[in-house]
Amino acid sequence: MLFTHTAKTALNGLKTNRSRSALTILGIVIGITAIILVVSVGQGAQDLILGQIQALGSKTIVVLPGREPSGPTDPSIVDSLFSDSLKERELKALQNKSNAPYVKNIMPIIFGTDSGVYEGETFRLTILGVSELASEIFDLTPKEGNFFTAEDVKGRTDVAVIGSKVKDELFGASDAVGERIKIKGRNFRVIGVLPSKGQVSFFNFDETVLVPYTTAQTYVFGIKHFNRLVVEAESEDKIDQTVSDIEITLRNLHGITDPKKDDFFIETQADIAERVSTVTNILTLFLATIAAISLLVGGIGIMNIMLVSVTERTREIGLRKAVGATEKNILMQFLLEAVFLTVTGGIIGVILGALLSFAVAIVLSQFVGLSWTFNFPFLAAFLGFVVSALVGLVFGLYPAREASKKSPIEALRYE
Repeated sequence: MLFTHTAKTALNGLKTNRSRSALTILGIVIGITAIILVVSVGQGAQDLILGQIQALGSKTIVVLPGREPSGPTDPSIVDSLFSDSLKERELKALQNKSNAPYVKNIMPIIFGTDSGVYEGETFRLTILGVSELASEIFDLTPKEGNFFTAEDVKGRTDVAVIGSKVKDELFGASDAVGERIKIKGRNFRVIGVLPSKGQVSFFNFDETVLVPYTTAQTYVFGIKHFNRLVVEAESEDKIDQTVSDIEITLRNLHGITDPKKDDFFIETQADIAERVSTVTNILTLFLATIAAISLLVGGIGIMNIMLVSVTERTREIGLRKAVGATEKNILMQFLLEAVFLTVTGGIIGVILGALLSFAVAIVLSQFVGLSWTFNFPFLAAFLGFVVSALVGLVFGLYPAREASKKSPIEALRYE
């Protein structure tokens, strides 16, 4: 009953100075809102990136040329773009079941950028050289026309399947199938138009032109190597064995006995997903830590305001002590006032942060066209409440002790 009375007294004290109380909790509101927003947007970004990576399927393995980069600043990242360690002989060796018995499909990829031209219209696009298996591996079904065939790949034909944005930019409302676009001085007949697909793994198919990789090698880029090989294992439980088979086959081809000297490296979808999760989690934590600084500022503001409040309410403190309130009662009253302020700020901050996060999700999904989902960070919200209460306890303790130590006689004399 005594605690209930003290709590009511603390609430009445805050209601008496509503404007001051509102301004006091502003720092807490801003801090908690920023944390909720950062964590929610960070989780949404992670889900978006992982969704794009996993669109290739859990059984997909990617073989890349060059030495495996040790980090984002490793120069070998650039070197891998120009490495020629993956060629036709590597492709044929991995297609051989005696070398890699659990490989279901394997497709070389060549890519680059250039301008596509149609009747005076020009658009900067991504050129993607693939095989007929791209339709299955990337789940690409043209909404108009057809995908190219194995015969087109073998015959190095000048055919192309274009993304939805490429079609809009070059052809507008006109039909694209059967027309020809010029890329690097060569005319490609459009045989298919993809529906709006967006980003899948590393490529935005809306801005892409897909051509047979043999055509891209011979007539577009003038190279004999591949930028990567996409391998599909027969099943998820055969992924590790397939990776091992690929490593052994390529090392034997290249005469490599020391794995540290590999001129290729392999990534599975699980590897990429784990790496992305690590990076996004670190970035989110870093931004949330910066946002949490405002909580510290808010806590200091509460302490200052409470000290001012103690001074202004000296006569009130003296009167309460004169009618029997103990130092513990006074300490508890002012401590509860600080906790009430910070917890209220925490609640408002969580609600405001959730609303802003939801608004961001709507804008990014409806107006930007990203597959963005709203994520409410329950853990961050819970920590926000806990941290808010702790801030009130820590920064409210000193003013509360100052109030409890005042002499009732001196306090009643205070003017």
